[in-house]
Amino acid sequence: MTIHPVLRPALAVALGAIPGALSRFLVEAYLEPLFPSGLPVPTLIVNVTGCFLMGAIAPLGFARTFTLHPDLRLLLTTGFLGSYTTFSSYELDQTQLVAARNFSGEMLYWLGSTGLGLGALQLGTGLTLWCLDRWENPNATP
Repeated sequence: MTIHPVLRPALAVALGAIPGALSRFLVEAYLEPLFPSGLPVPTLIVNVTGCFLMGAIAPLGFARTFTLHPDLRLLLTTGFLGSYTTFSSYELDQTQLVAARNFSGEMLYWLGSTGLGLGALQLGTGLTLWCLDRWENPNATP
């Protein structure tokens, strides 16, 4: 059975979203008891690790010698990571911190999410590009 080309990307996103959402749920359920401070540390950890993974996976869509099939790239980025990290959960956490008048926690969470997320994305991208360079140019000196 072949899948119509128009449906392939949608199916790839859907197949990635299920394990992404389950992964998010399981990571947060495991981490929640470890951080009883009231700060949404589990959401922060999910978002930062998701940024790292996005940074590591996205360059593979454009590499020369080691590339991901477009459907697999959609499955991993839009599907899995799109449901693993959600901006709406981040905003809900922010709103709850403000409602609790925990302004220092809210500022720490905002700075941590933005700064650590951007840093993790850059780290993932840099690591992947470095690995791709080693893959494509095995005799190059480091």
